[in-house]
Amino acid sequence: MHWRRIFVTLSAVWLVGACANTPPTGSSRTRTTPFSTIIATPPPGSTIVKAAGCGATPVYRGAVPAWLVTAGGAAGLNDIPYVIARPPIAGGYLFGFPLRAGHPHNPTNKILWAMDLPRNGSNLVIKAHPLGASSPALTETLPDNSSPGEIYPDIFDVPSAGCWQVALDWAGHHAVLEVNYA
Repeated sequence: MHWRRIFVTLSAVWLVGACANTPPTGSSRTRTTPFSTIIATPPPGSTIVKAAGCGATPVYRGAVPAWLVTAGGAAGLNDIPYVIARPPIAGGYLFGFPLRAGHPHNPTNKILWAMDLPRNGSNLVIKAHPLGASSPALTETLPDNSSPGEIYPDIFDVPSAGCWQVALDWAGHHAVLEVNYA
């Protein structure tokens, strides 16, 4: 009888935990698997570029959040598609959108990384791999030598098409996002 009570109690705890992680009906965010796309409410004045994002990172076009404009050091980039990392302390302007895989030093793969938190003279370390896989793994280090704003200009090439998870590390800060390469 003792084991039966433990089993019932554990089952109830599991059921409550599973229900607590289910987003409420009408929620602006949905998640069905760890690697599914999160559909978030776009920043005011912007829209999600359909079928352009991947993983949990939508691609936006239109009005850019004020913090990203300030971090990027320039206004008037509303026509450039952009992504926002998790947590929202970094983002990237995707010049030459869509990004293309397998083209070393392709200028269409330019991404202007913009940080909401100060760089404090530190390099940006970028680590990337295909979403859901550990290889191939890429690492790149960019110096803190660009201005205006808190930016790191980059031409970020990947060897194969698909969704790539990108980790950004600078000055003790960490953010993650996914970008799609055709």
